[in-house]
Amino acid sequence: MAHILVIGASRGIGLACCKYALDAGHSVRGFARSAADMTLPGAFQPMPGDATQAGDLAPALDGIDAVLLTLGIKAGVSMLWSPVTLFSQATQALVPLMEQHGPDRLICVTGIGAGTSLSALSMPERLTQNALLGHAYRDKTRQEEIIRGSSLRWTLLRPTILTNGRASGRVLVLRDPAKWRNGMVPRADVAQVAIDALGDNTLVGADPVVTR
Repeated sequence: MAHILVIGASRGIGLACCKYALDAGHSVRGFARSAADMTLPGAFQPMPGDATQAGDLAPALDGIDAVLLTLGIKAGVSMLWSPVTLFSQATQALVPLMEQHGPDRLICVTGIGAGTSLSALSMPERLTQNALLGHAYRDKTRQEEIIRGSSLRWTLLRPTILTNGRASGRVLVLRDPAKWRNGMVPRADVAQVAIDALGDNTLVGADPVVTR
């Protein structure tokens, strides 16, 4: 069993990753600004902190075997015009620490439309995403570029449109760009893929789309 650091642990995919990892017998350190308010059963350690600050991240990495980077931003009308830098700033703070002190295993959840996966979207999908989430996805692309340029054993997971609810058990991990497509996928399914990827060396250096 592994000791896992989940960055962005308080909600969304990060919270789902914490729950699935604990159920699978791993120990989890949950890192988020609001982590002090988190209570989960099992071997869970909440750690409050700012993911863009190396001084907060460094102690969170102590004794960790692998890192799941699952940051998200709250939806709102300000996303239409406000620049987004959270993803790239946090990654720029994290990657040098991991390269210098470990661990070397990083799984980062971005999204379809980031980086090379933009090719999977139709023109109407691209236009819609750019209009609503363009700033966020441009920063997710910068995030992916930082990770690709690192010496870490990384995996980039690009989920399609996220839904709530229980894991379906019918998730697809599409590694071949020719098979990439948009769709919908429960956050719980993405969490299971992320935790299971920890033990799958064939996903090191891979950037699959995750969908139903």
